[in-house]
Amino acid sequence: MADELRKPPCALVVMGVSGSGKTTVASKLAERLHWTFEDGDRFHPKSNVEKMSAGQPLTDQDRWPWLNAIADEIERVCKAGEHAVIACSALKRTYRDVLLRGRDDVRIVFLNGTQDLIAQRLASRKDHFMPPGLLDSQFRTLEPPGLDENAIDVSIDAPVGSIVDDIVTKLQATTAGRNSSDRKQS
Repeated sequence: MADELRKPPCALVVMGVSGSGKTTVASKLAERLHWTFEDGDRFHPKSNVEKMSAGQPLTDQDRWPWLNAIADEIERVCKAGEHAVIACSALKRTYRDVLLRGRDDVRIVFLNGTQDLIAQRLASRKDHFMPPGLLDSQFRTLEPPGLDENAIDVSIDAPVGSIVDDIVTKLQATTAGRNSSDRKQS
C-alpha cells in the first residue's frame, strides 16, 4: 500500500456539495495535470436532472445508477492507463465506496467550505439544475471523508488557482515528491 501511495493515482474524484466549486476546480486541476476532465453531472440519468430541477432531493435509489456509471468510467480510465479528474458530489462514504470499488489508485479531493460561503455562491449562479434551496439537504447528507479514506482536504475559501496549488502540493506530498503529470509524460 505504501508503494501505491507514491505513484500518482489514475483518477482524482473532486467532491463536495453543490456550489463548492467541483466543476471549476476539477477542470482547472485536470488542465494543470494534463489529465482528462469529466463532470460527474453528465452521468446523471435524465430523471435525476428533472427531479433536481424541480427542487426535489435525490434518494439513494436515484443515485446508484449515476454512481455506478461514474465508477465504470473510472475503471475504464484506469485500465486504459489514462488519468482523469472527475467532479462528483460523492457526499456519503457509501457513495465514495461505490466510486472507488476498493481501488487504491484513485484519490478523493474534498472541497471543504462553510454553508454560508456556499449559499452565497449558489445565489449568484445562473443556469444550473441545482436550486439553492437544496443546499440544506446536501449538508445534511454530507459525510466528510474519514482519515482512513486518505482524502485530500482543501479549503474553498481561496481563489481557484490557490485551491489547485493546494491540491497539487498535497498530492505531491503523498507521491514522494514526484509531479503527478510526470507519469503521463513518461
